[in-house]
Amino acid sequence: MRLYRPMKIAGFTLIEMVTVILILGIIVVGVSSFVIFGTRIFVESSSVDQVLSQSRFGIERMTRDIRRAVPNSMRILTAADGSYQCIELLPIAASTSYLEAPFVPQTASNTLTAIKSIRSITAGQSVLIYPLTLAEIYNPQGTTAKRFTVQSVAESSDELTITLTQTVRFSEASPVQRLFVADTPLSYCFVSHGTDIDLRLYQGYGYQASQPSPTSMGSGVLMAQSVTNTLLINPAIILTPATLMTNAIVHLQPIFSVNGETFQYQHQVQVMNVP
Repeated sequence: MRLYRPMKIAGFTLIEMVTVILILGIIVVGVSSFVIFGTRIFVESSSVDQVLSQSRFGIERMTRDIRRAVPNSMRILTAADGSYQCIELLPIAASTSYLEAPFVPQTASNTLTAIKSIRSITAGQSVLIYPLTLAEIYNPQGTTAKRFTVQSVAESSDELTITLTQTVRFSEASPVQRLFVADTPLSYCFVSHGTDIDLRLYQGYGYQASQPSPTSMGSGVLMAQSVTNTLLINPAIILTPATLMTNAIVHLQPIFSVNGETFQYQHQVQVMNVP
């Protein structure tokens, strides 16, 4: 007669299962907290890096254009309510020395000769000789002035013959016979919308006797965001005009803020160009 022993069935007790579930829950919570924290750090650092890159690009672009501004062409306009602040300038497209040009009290002419410049001169650009004031640069031009429009350019050896759109006389000669060629003015504006301020570049709006506001220059191109200056109290741009002893200096001091972190530029740009 054979005896059969009952088989033992292996398994987990309720206490063991509850213990495992608790341990796994603690591990999952710890891992998820680590992942969430890492993700938050990545998102915040990406936002800071984006604002830093935008601000650096905007300041470098402003610096480049300011350094090549026609002498005495910079002017600043700040809204009475602090909603915007703009700096306008006329960038140099080419420069050279003139050889012959019609000046007061000489006979008027529509041509002048100059030494060939490195950069080409084209129709529609403006030629300027000895600009000293904003009015001489931006105001409407008559037949006697310091800025006139190019109609055509003829090249012969190392000389250029520049034909203007009208018969004119330049009102004053340059002491060193310097000739500037420019396209049209441009403006950099810090424009407020709500609690944030954007840096925008405006171009192609033409010469205007009074400095234009952002609303009259179109939509502009966004250069940077997250500026937090109080423009009436702590302006983003300060202009120190040129004197007989010093060059013009533009102080750029925008404040940028992102994710509770704030940083401010303290940048000075010296305008080396002289009439």
